[in-house]
Amino acid sequence: MSITWQKYFPGKLPHEALRDLLQRYTNSDPRTILGARLGEDATAIDMGERILLVTSDPITFTTADAGYYAVHINANDIYCLGGRPRWFLVTLLLPEKTTTPELVESLFAQIHTTCQAEGIAYCGGHTEVTMGLERPLIVGHMLGEVAKEELIDKHAIEAGDRLVLAREAPVEGAALIARTKADELYLHYSEEFVERCKNLIHDPGISVRPLFEVVKQHRMIHGLHDPTEGGIRTAIVEISRAADLGVVVQEAHIPILPEGKLLCDHFGLDPLGCLASGSLLIAVDAREASLLLSDFAAAGIMAADIGVFTAASSVPLLQNAEGVRRLHPQEQDEIVKLFQ
Repeated sequence: MSITWQKYFPGKLPHEALRDLLQRYTNSDPRTILGARLGEDATAIDMGERILLVTSDPITFTTADAGYYAVHINANDIYCLGGRPRWFLVTLLLPEKTTTPELVESLFAQIHTTCQAEGIAYCGGHTEVTMGLERPLIVGHMLGEVAKEELIDKHAIEAGDRLVLAREAPVEGAALIARTKADELYLHYSEEFVERCKNLIHDPGISVRPLFEVVKQHRMIHGLHDPTEGGIRTAIVEISRAADLGVVVQEAHIPILPEGKLLCDHFGLDPLGCLASGSLLIAVDAREASLLLSDFAAAGIMAADIGVFTAASSVPLLQNAEGVRRLHPQEQDEIVKLFQ
């Protein structure tokens, strides 16, 4: 019997409803190493000596720098399987009433420039002007590859593994708040501060590539997951469910971006539930966790051991000064409140 829910929220579908849909309507074949499942953002296909990695992600919360976003958000999913993004295709759906030649060319130029900087081939896709849209919608499709022995599969996560968060969160959320509410923020904060927050998508950036370059030096990495919609809280639930393990997270150990905390407090948002692209969750063997943290520190990247994976089929838990409570995915990203 299918699972139903009472109300649609902007953002991801409820986890249980999505799980039901994936189980009933998706399928794989003998060459599908990783197929559709909760907590997995890309597919891995056996191509002989190499594994083909494929992912697809849209850009829906922003139009500024949308081409840049599209490339990096999709590339991040490839890095999380241990691979390298190689080929990018994109579907551009453009609004009928507001599309201009300048808009179209700027999107193509952003995608081209970002792909070129990342060593990715911009291979094509589909572009059309579409009725009923208020703003451009971009759906990216990234293909990458990885050697079989280098594939990172969350099925390898074991009870006792440490959960590390690399780079403070929410980078993406803080940048989007600053870009969306700049006029209001200029009344309360310096122009330099607001402009710095807007630029967070570039510095430190929403790409996990610098984090992956540290991770790939370690052999006992059992799983990677990049937090997106629903922020760190939802991402922890997703990696826990993908591994079919519980996890206990210490809230005080989660590194929060100071700018993100300030902006979230200003608008009454929870930073743990905000868009968090740019950070990376890492499941690492407990024996290698300290060395991994040392390597991040040497690279000038904030990282922290935030928890431990527990027995199979346990639930994700968050511990703080008030006690221990079960973690649930966000019904909608905190950022959505800014548009209501």
